[in-house]
Amino acid sequence: MNNIEIIDTNAENILKYGVCGYKNIKREGYPEKIEWLKDRFPEGMKIKTLYSDKDGTQGMIEYIPGEYCWRPVEASGYMFIHCVFVGSKSAYKGKGYASLLVDECLKDARKENLHGVAVITRKGSFMAGKELFVKNGFEVVDKAPPDFELLVKKFNKNAPTPKFKGDWEKRLSQYGKGLTIIRADQCPYSVKNVREMSETAEKIYGIKPSIIDLKNCKEAQKSPCAFGTFCIVYNGKVIADHPISNKRFTNIMGKEVK
Repeated sequence: MNNIEIIDTNAENILKYGVCGYKNIKREGYPEKIEWLKDRFPEGMKIKTLYSDKDGTQGMIEYIPGEYCWRPVEASGYMFIHCVFVGSKSAYKGKGYASLLVDECLKDARKENLHGVAVITRKGSFMAGKELFVKNGFEVVDKAPPDFELLVKKFNKNAPTPKFKGDWEKRLSQYGKGLTIIRADQCPYSVKNVREMSETAEKIYGIKPSIIDLKNCKEAQKSPCAFGTFCIVYNGKVIADHPISNKRFTNIMGKEVK
Protein backbone atom coordinates (compact mmCIF):
# COMPACT_ATOMS: atom_id res chain seq x y z
CA MET A 1 0.00 0.00 0.00
CA ASN A 2 1.27 3.48 -0.95
CA ASN A 3 0.38 6.13 1.63
CA ILE A 4 0.42 9.73 0.42
CA GLU A 5 0.60 12.64 2.83
CA ILE A 6 1.19 16.37 2.72
CA ILE A 7 3.93 17.45 5.09
CA ASP A 8 4.48 20.93 6.47
CA THR A 9 8.14 21.34 5.60
CA ASN A 10 10.23 23.70 7.72
CA ALA A 11 13.81 24.55 8.68
CA GLU A 12 14.01 21.51 10.92
CA ASN A 13 12.92 18.82 8.44
CA ILE A 14 13.67 20.28 5.00
CA LEU A 15 16.87 18.28 4.60
CA LYS A 16 14.82 15.11 5.04
CA TYR A 17 12.18 15.94 2.43
CA GLY A 18 14.15 18.16 0.06
CA VAL A 19 12.86 21.04 -2.02
CA CYS A 20 12.45 21.77 -5.75
CA GLY A 21 13.38 18.18 -6.52
CA TYR A 22 16.72 18.53 -4.68
CA LYS A 23 17.76 16.31 -1.75
CA ASN A 24 21.55 16.06 -1.97
CA ILE A 25 23.00 18.91 0.09
CA LYS A 26 26.16 18.76 -2.04
CA ARG A 27 24.21 19.56 -5.18
CA GLU A 28 24.95 23.05 -6.45
CA GLY A 29 22.02 25.35 -5.70
CA TYR A 30 20.52 23.28 -2.88
CA PRO A 31 22.49 24.81 0.05
CA GLU A 32 21.70 28.28 -1.34
CA LYS A 33 17.99 27.48 -1.52
CA ILE A 34 18.00 26.15 2.06
CA GLU A 35 19.59 29.35 3.38
CA TRP A 36 17.16 31.45 1.34
CA LEU A 37 14.22 29.57 2.85
CA LYS A 38 15.52 29.99 6.40
CA ASP A 39 15.30 33.75 5.87
CA ARG A 40 11.80 33.44 4.40
CA PHE A 41 10.15 31.27 7.07
CA PRO A 42 10.02 34.19 9.55
CA GLU A 43 8.19 36.18 6.82
CA GLY A 44 5.47 33.54 6.65
CA MET A 45 6.83 31.34 3.87
CA LYS A 46 5.35 27.87 3.76
CA ILE A 47 6.50 24.75 1.95
CA LYS A 48 4.13 21.79 1.74
CA THR A 49 5.61 18.52 0.48
CA LEU A 50 3.69 15.74 -1.24
CA TYR A 51 5.26 12.64 0.24
CA SER A 52 4.87 8.96 -0.65
CA ASP A 53 6.05 6.37 1.84
CA LYS A 54 6.93 4.23 -1.18
CA ASP A 55 8.65 6.74 -3.49
CA GLY A 56 9.53 9.68 -1.26
CA THR A 57 8.95 13.32 -2.19
CA GLN A 58 6.76 13.64 -5.28
CA GLY A 59 5.82 17.31 -5.29
CA MET A 60 5.67 20.57 -3.37
CA ILE A 61 4.11 23.99 -3.17
CA GLU A 62 5.84 27.18 -2.00
CA TYR A 63 3.85 30.25 -0.92
CA ILE A 64 4.25 33.41 1.13
CA PRO A 65 2.20 36.45 2.17
CA GLY A 66 1.85 38.72 -0.87
CA GLU A 67 3.80 41.68 0.50
CA TYR A 68 6.85 39.39 0.68
CA CYS A 69 6.45 37.71 -2.74
CA TRP A 70 9.44 37.54 -5.07
CA ARG A 71 7.50 38.58 -8.17
CA PRO A 72 6.78 42.13 -9.44
CA VAL A 73 3.23 42.02 -8.14
CA GLU A 74 1.15 44.10 -5.74
CA ALA A 75 -0.62 41.44 -3.69
CA SER A 76 -0.72 42.72 -0.11
CA GLY A 77 -3.39 40.97 1.92
CA TYR A 78 -3.21 37.83 -0.22
CA MET A 79 -1.22 34.62 -0.02
CA PHE A 80 1.06 34.30 -3.04
CA ILE A 81 2.14 31.02 -4.65
CA HIS A 82 5.68 31.04 -6.00
CA CYS A 83 5.67 27.54 -7.43
CA VAL A 84 3.92 24.20 -7.39
CA PHE A 85 4.81 20.91 -9.05
CA VAL A 86 3.87 17.24 -8.83
CA GLY A 87 5.33 14.16 -10.41
CA SER A 88 8.99 13.38 -9.83
CA LYS A 89 7.63 10.05 -11.10
CA SER A 90 4.99 10.14 -13.83
CA ALA A 91 2.69 7.80 -11.88
CA TYR A 92 1.84 10.72 -9.59
CA LYS A 93 0.75 13.07 -12.37
CA GLY A 94 -2.90 13.54 -13.25
CA LYS A 95 -4.12 12.22 -9.90
CA GLY A 96 -5.34 15.53 -8.43
CA TYR A 97 -2.35 15.95 -6.11
CA ALA A 98 -1.55 19.44 -7.41
CA SER A 99 -5.07 20.54 -6.47
CA LEU A 100 -4.52 19.11 -2.99
CA LEU A 101 -1.41 21.25 -2.63
CA VAL A 102 -3.23 24.36 -3.86
CA ASP A 103 -5.97 23.61 -1.34
CA GLU A 104 -3.36 23.62 1.44
CA CYS A 105 -2.49 27.18 0.45
CA LEU A 106 -6.15 28.20 0.33
CA LYS A 107 -6.74 26.77 3.80
CA ASP A 108 -3.76 28.64 5.24
CA ALA A 109 -4.87 31.88 3.60
CA ARG A 110 -8.32 31.49 5.18
CA LYS A 111 -6.80 30.72 8.59
CA GLU A 112 -4.82 33.97 8.37
CA ASN A 113 -7.93 35.93 7.33
CA LEU A 114 -6.38 37.01 4.03
CA HIS A 115 -8.35 38.27 1.02
CA GLY A 116 -7.45 35.20 -1.05
CA VAL A 117 -4.60 33.65 -3.03
CA ALA A 118 -2.67 34.93 -6.07
CA VAL A 119 -0.29 33.25 -8.51
CA ILE A 120 1.50 34.00 -11.80
CA THR A 121 1.14 31.42 -14.57
CA ARG A 122 2.32 30.85 -18.13
CA LYS A 123 2.82 28.06 -20.61
CA GLY A 124 6.24 26.44 -20.65
CA SER A 125 8.90 25.50 -18.12
CA PHE A 126 9.47 26.77 -14.58
CA MET A 127 5.90 27.93 -14.01
CA ALA A 128 2.57 26.14 -13.67
CA GLY A 129 -0.05 26.58 -16.38
CA LYS A 130 -3.24 28.38 -15.50
CA GLU A 131 -5.50 25.32 -16.02
CA LEU A 132 -4.69 24.00 -12.53
CA PHE A 133 -5.81 27.24 -10.94
CA VAL A 134 -8.83 27.93 -13.13
CA LYS A 135 -10.34 24.59 -12.16
CA ASN A 136 -9.79 25.55 -8.52
CA GLY A 137 -11.73 28.80 -8.84
CA PHE A 138 -9.00 31.28 -9.79
CA GLU A 139 -9.59 34.03 -12.37
CA VAL A 140 -7.19 35.98 -14.60
CA VAL A 141 -6.96 39.57 -13.33
CA ASP A 142 -3.87 40.96 -15.10
CA LYS A 143 -1.26 40.22 -17.76
CA ALA A 144 2.40 41.02 -18.34
CA PRO A 145 4.68 40.68 -21.36
CA PRO A 146 5.22 38.44 -23.13
CA ASP A 147 2.64 35.91 -21.91
CA PHE A 148 2.49 35.95 -18.10
CA GLU A 149 -0.90 35.96 -16.40
CA LEU A 150 -1.81 36.86 -12.84
CA LEU A 151 -4.62 34.77 -11.38
CA VAL A 152 -6.50 35.31 -8.14
CA LYS A 153 -9.03 33.48 -6.02
CA LYS A 154 -10.79 35.97 -3.79
CA PHE A 155 -12.50 35.13 -0.51
CA ASN A 156 -13.77 38.70 -0.23
CA LYS A 157 -15.10 40.07 -3.52
CA ASN A 158 -14.81 43.64 -2.27
CA ALA A 159 -11.09 43.30 -1.52
CA PRO A 160 -8.57 45.15 -3.72
CA THR A 161 -7.47 43.10 -6.73
CA PRO A 162 -3.78 42.16 -7.05
CA LYS A 163 -1.96 43.46 -10.12
CA PHE A 164 1.42 43.49 -11.79
CA LYS A 165 3.48 46.50 -10.79
CA GLY A 166 3.89 47.35 -14.48
CA ASP A 167 6.11 50.12 -15.92
CA TRP A 168 8.10 47.44 -17.74
CA GLU A 169 9.90 49.81 -20.09
CA LYS A 170 10.89 52.09 -17.23
CA ARG A 171 12.21 49.12 -15.26
CA LEU A 172 14.19 47.94 -18.28
CA SER A 173 15.61 51.39 -19.03
CA GLN A 174 18.11 51.19 -16.16
CA TYR A 175 19.95 48.41 -18.00
CA GLY A 176 21.93 49.79 -20.93
CA LYS A 177 24.76 48.33 -22.95
CA GLY A 178 26.22 44.99 -22.00
CA LEU A 179 24.93 41.77 -20.49
CA THR A 180 23.07 41.68 -17.18
CA ILE A 181 21.89 38.48 -15.50
CA ILE A 182 19.40 38.94 -12.67
CA ARG A 183 18.90 35.96 -10.37
CA ALA A 184 17.92 34.89 -6.85
CA ASP A 185 18.39 31.82 -4.71
CA GLN A 186 14.61 31.31 -4.80
CA CYS A 187 15.29 29.09 -7.82
CA PRO A 188 18.11 26.66 -7.06
CA TYR A 189 18.53 25.70 -10.71
CA SER A 190 19.88 29.16 -11.52
CA VAL A 191 23.05 28.76 -9.45
CA LYS A 192 24.72 26.26 -11.77
CA ASN A 193 23.15 27.72 -14.91
CA VAL A 194 24.25 31.28 -14.20
CA ARG A 195 27.79 30.16 -13.40
CA GLU A 196 27.97 28.31 -16.72
CA MET A 197 26.39 31.19 -18.66
CA SER A 198 28.83 33.65 -17.16
CA GLU A 199 31.75 31.44 -18.22
CA THR A 200 30.28 31.08 -21.73
CA ALA A 201 29.76 34.83 -22.09
CA GLU A 202 33.40 35.52 -21.30
CA LYS A 203 35.01 32.63 -23.19
CA ILE A 204 32.92 32.64 -26.36
CA TYR A 205 31.66 36.22 -26.68
CA GLY A 206 34.28 38.17 -24.73
CA ILE A 207 31.58 39.71 -22.55
CA LYS A 208 31.85 39.95 -18.79
CA PRO A 209 28.28 39.92 -17.52
CA SER A 210 26.98 41.92 -14.61
CA ILE A 211 25.41 39.44 -12.17
CA ILE A 212 22.72 40.86 -9.92
CA ASP A 213 21.90 38.63 -6.96
CA LEU A 214 18.55 39.71 -5.55
CA LYS A 215 18.74 39.89 -1.77
CA ASN A 216 15.16 40.57 -0.73
CA CYS A 217 11.58 40.66 -2.01
CA LYS A 218 11.66 44.42 -2.65
CA GLU A 219 14.51 43.97 -5.12
CA ALA A 220 12.69 41.10 -6.83
CA GLN A 221 9.52 43.19 -7.10
CA LYS A 222 11.52 45.74 -9.12
CA SER A 223 12.57 43.18 -11.75
CA PRO A 224 12.02 44.07 -15.43
CA CYS A 225 10.68 40.53 -15.97
CA ALA A 226 7.41 39.20 -14.56
CA PHE A 227 9.16 36.04 -13.38
CA GLY A 228 10.83 38.19 -10.76
CA THR A 229 13.75 36.00 -9.74
CA PHE A 230 15.38 35.54 -13.13
CA CYS A 231 15.96 37.79 -16.14
CA ILE A 232 18.69 38.30 -18.73
CA VAL A 233 19.09 41.70 -20.39
CA TYR A 234 21.45 42.31 -23.31
CA ASN A 235 21.97 45.82 -24.66
CA GLY A 236 18.71 47.01 -23.14
CA LYS A 237 16.64 44.09 -24.41
CA VAL A 238 15.19 41.19 -22.42
CA ILE A 239 16.55 38.01 -24.01
CA ALA A 240 15.37 35.55 -21.32
CA ASP A 241 12.42 36.09 -18.98
CA HIS A 242 12.64 32.80 -17.04
CA PRO A 243 15.45 30.44 -15.97
CA ILE A 244 17.28 28.89 -18.92
CA SER A 245 20.14 26.45 -19.45
CA ASN A 246 23.60 27.35 -20.68
CA LYS A 247 22.80 25.63 -23.98
CA ARG A 248 19.73 27.81 -24.48
CA PHE A 249 21.76 30.89 -23.51
CA THR A 250 24.43 30.02 -26.11
CA ASN A 251 21.75 29.68 -28.81
CA ILE A 252 20.21 33.05 -27.90
CA MET A 253 23.53 34.88 -27.75
CA GLY A 254 24.60 33.38 -31.07
CA LYS A 255 21.71 35.27 -32.66
CA GLU A 256 22.20 38.47 -30.66
CA VAL A 257 25.94 38.96 -31.04
CA LYS A 258 26.72 40.02 -34.60
